[in-house]
Amino acid sequence: MKFLQIGLGSMGKRRVRCLQALGHKKIVGFDVREDRRQEAERLYGISVVPALDNLDISGFDALVISTPPDLHQKYMELALKHGKPSFVEASVLLDGLEKIAVNARRKKVLIAPSCTMRFHSAIKDIRRIVKEGRYGNFTGFSYHFGNYLPDWHPWEKVSDFYVSNPATGACREIVPFELTWITEIVGFPNDVRAFIGSTMDVGAKIADTYALTLKFDHAIATLLVDVVSRNYIRHLILNMEHGQIMWRWDIPRVNLYDARQRRRIVYEQPEPKAASSYNKNIGESMYIDEVRAFIDAASGRKPFPNTLEDDIRVLKLLDMAEKSR
Repeated sequence: MKFLQIGLGSMGKRRVRCLQALGHKKIVGFDVREDRRQEAERLYGISVVPALDNLDISGFDALVISTPPDLHQKYMELALKHGKPSFVEASVLLDGLEKIAVNARRKKVLIAPSCTMRFHSAIKDIRRIVKEGRYGNFTGFSYHFGNYLPDWHPWEKVSDFYVSNPATGACREIVPFELTWITEIVGFPNDVRAFIGSTMDVGAKIADTYALTLKFDHAIATLLVDVVSRNYIRHLILNMEHGQIMWRWDIPRVNLYDARQRRRIVYEQPEPKAASSYNKNIGESMYIDEVRAFIDAASGRKPFPNTLEDDIRVLKLLDMAEKSR
C-alpha cells in the first residue's frame, strides 16, 4: 500500500514510524513547514512534498491525517473527494463533523478516527473484566488524567502549537480522548456536569482543568483532566457490585479485587517501550496496533473499532459538559 502522511509534527512522525514498523515503505509526507519535512526525510528516508496542489491523490491507497485538529476536516474532505480511506487523529471540534459523517456513509468511504487508548494492554484487560460481567454491573469510577503542558513538547514553546488555542486546547482535547475509551467500556452517561477553569500559567490562555461528574442509570462517576500535574498520571478506580479495578499507567499492572472471594488478582502488563524524547509510559505499541487496525479496515478485513458517529457522540458529551457551567 502507498500512504500519504498529512502533517509531519510529533504525531505525524509517529505515524510514519508505525507504518514502517508494519513493513510499509511507500510513504509520502506533506507538511507546510520546511523544518518538519527535512526532519522526516532525514529520520525516516521518506519522500516529502511542500504542497498537495499538484500531487496525484489517486495514486495513494490511504491517507493518514495528523494535522492540528482545526485542519482535520479539510483533509477528511480531501479524502472523501478522492474516495480514499483515511485515518484521522483524535477529534475535539464538533462543527461540520456530522456533515462529513453523512457524506462518508453515502460515498462508502472509510474515515477511521483515532482511539489509541483502546489498544493499550491495560485498557484491554479492564474492558474484558467489565464486559464479562462476573463482578456485576459497574457502579462508578474516578479517573484522573494529569500532565504538565510545557512537558508535552519540550522542544518548542506551548504557544507555538495548537494546544495554545482555546478551541483545540490541550485540556479540552484530552477530555474526549479519554472519554473515547471510557464510554466504550461502561457506556454513555445520561447527564454530565462540569467545573472548568484555569489554575496556573501553563504558557497559554486556556482552561487547564476540567472536572466532570457523569450520571449513568445506576452509577455516578468523576473524570478529572488537567494539564498542570507535574507528574504525568493516568489513575483509575472503577467499582463494580462485586469487585474493584485499580490501575495506574506508571505501574505495569491492573489490580482487581474480587469481593466474593476476598482476594486480589493482578494482571501484569508488558513494560512500555517509548520513542526517544517521550514519557516512558507512552509506549509505541498501542499506536502501531492502531495503525494496523486502520490498514485492516482499509483493506476490508475487519471494521475499525471507532467511527465518526462514535466520535460525534463523545464530542456532544464535551459540549454538554461545557454548557453545564
